[in-house]
Amino acid sequence: MKKAFLILFPIVILIAAFVYIQKTNQKATDIENSQRVPLDVKDNTVQDPQCHMFIVGKDYTVQVITHSDNKTHFFDDPGCAVLWMDANGLTRKDVTIWFYTVDTKKWVKDVYFSIYDRTPMLYGFGAYEKKRDGFIDYEEMKLRMRRGENMTNPKIRKKILKGIQK
Repeated sequence: MKKAFLILFPIVILIAAFVYIQKTNQKATDIENSQRVPLDVKDNTVQDPQCHMFIVGKDYTVQVITHSDNKTHFFDDPGCAVLWMDANGLTRKDVTIWFYTVDTKKWVKDVYFSIYDRTPMLYGFGAYEKKRDGFIDYEEMKLRMRRGENMTNPKIRKKILKGIQK
């Protein structure tokens, strides 16, 4: 009995240590997010699947949780989230989307978008919880992204900036 304990005890300790290390080093993108809530991530540990930039800070970030597998996908810019969803054939019904808002600095599902913010990919669509004049909803932002009507288009940028200066 003593011999069996001396053999099994170290094995149990090694298995417990392995499980603990695996759990603490698990990537945020590998976590099953069945509650579909925003997750915390450490800077420079998760890449945007659309533009491949590392997520640094929360400003302008988006989390898209796919309902099919409850996986969370992290984006540095709302425009990247739209392009990635289109490329993967996903609609708003297939996912839960959380936007980190510019004005209230919290995760919100239903937001309004400015069209001229300096976002990481320069699309210009900053998410805000509170609506202001000139802000657009998600569907309009998505449509403008699909059409290329964002701040990365020089003609659109000039028109937007001219409208702001008036």
